Amino acid sequence: MRENYTLTRLYVNAVLAEGESVTLSKAQSHYLGNVLRKGKGDSVRLFNGESGEWRADISVVSKRAATLTVKEQLREAASCPDITLCFAPVRKHRTTFIIEKATELGARYLQPVITARTQFPKFNVEKARLQAIEAAEQTERLDIPAIRTPLKLDVMLNDWGASRRLIFADETGGAKPALEMLQSVNGPTAIIIGPEGGFTPQERELLQAKDFVVPVSLGPRILRADTAALAILTLWQAVQGDWG
Repeated sequence: MRENYTLTRLYVNAVLAEGESVTLSKAQSHYLGNVLRKGKGDSVRLFNGESGEWRADISVVSKRAATLTVKEQLREAASCPDITLCFAPVRKHRTTFIIEKATELGARYLQPVITARTQFPKFNVEKARLQAIEAAEQTERLDIPAIRTPLKLDVMLNDWGASRRLIFADETGGAKPALEMLQSVNGPTAIIIGPEGGFTPQERELLQAKDFVVPVSLGPRILRADTAALAILTLWQAVQGDWG
């Protein structure tokens, strides 16, 4: 099965089963035929986020269209651990970085959060989904993280399910170390990272008043929002996720 890892890998919004015919999008067809110079009979790997990964052979390829025939399943479906990353959108390229790296690190859900100091509240859910798909294609991930509609912080907290713990990266440094605290956080979990400039004192009070919130410290230095998101996701995966 290892030899199949060299095959081009594409996400498709299509049924994947032996014998099924899959028509690629115009952009994917161009990439396959004009960029990679693939032709009839060449194999690729396909996944749709639900049915695992499949080998498919090119039946027809041109500058604008490509059709593939699904041949065999290479890997069964698998989901990433139940971890949600809640983050305040930052500058465009840094938000893209968060989405890409959170996908690579196995976040199952991505929840944009609008806080008092969020400077870039506009968030394109569909564009973010395309960025996550590209990251999943490149990293052997079999599912796609769900990108949720942005919520204001107070609205999100008021509607929160108490069974899911919320790890609060407290930049004031008053909490216990993240690695220590994560040892005792089991089950469905979420992480919340503040915007550039951090949470306001009122927002920190709001967070700390919730029984489901677990404040943690990420050390003596103030981390950028994108750095903090990846740091705590990495720690969680190592302690409670699928890295073990």
